[in-house]
Amino acid sequence: MPSSSQGITNTRYSLIPRTSILLRRGESYLLLKGAPTKRLWANIYNGLGGHVERGEDVLSAAKRELLEEAGLVADLWLCGTLIVDAGETGICLFIFTGEVAGGQLTASEEGLAEWIEFEQIVGANDNSALPVIEDLPILLKRIHGMKRGDPLFFARSFYTDAGKLIVKFEE
Repeated sequence: MPSSSQGITNTRYSLIPRTSILLRRGESYLLLKGAPTKRLWANIYNGLGGHVERGEDVLSAAKRELLEEAGLVADLWLCGTLIVDAGETGICLFIFTGEVAGGQLTASEEGLAEWIEFEQIVGANDNSALPVIEDLPILLKRIHGMKRGDPLFFARSFYTDAGKLIVKFEE
């Protein structure tokens, strides 16, 4: 169907597809501490991942990002999606987890990947010393008990007028 027939209007989101990879090893997750030179999220922990490039599917993009940012290969599976409300444009975040299948953990221009204990991450918004992206503990709490084959979750996030982050999961 041509773009002229897609029903694109200014009352609907234009979504930018991105991936987030939250690899698990026991009770730890692989997070990327943003390089101090980054414009966004310098010295802040987040999942690995990034933009889906034109011509890529989301799984291929996640695998590419993981290799670029950490030098690793993993058996990934989709946990869920999160629509991040950013005004007229939104982010469609495809959230993957899995286990490392190979490679050598390496640093990249994006930052340094580190294995961090789950409890240290989810406590991060409760005055922990670990600086994390605001929605990371919320998302990790959601996926921590998930197993391959479990139903996907669907969520959206937005900020209230008072500046409070809300992440709503479809129930």
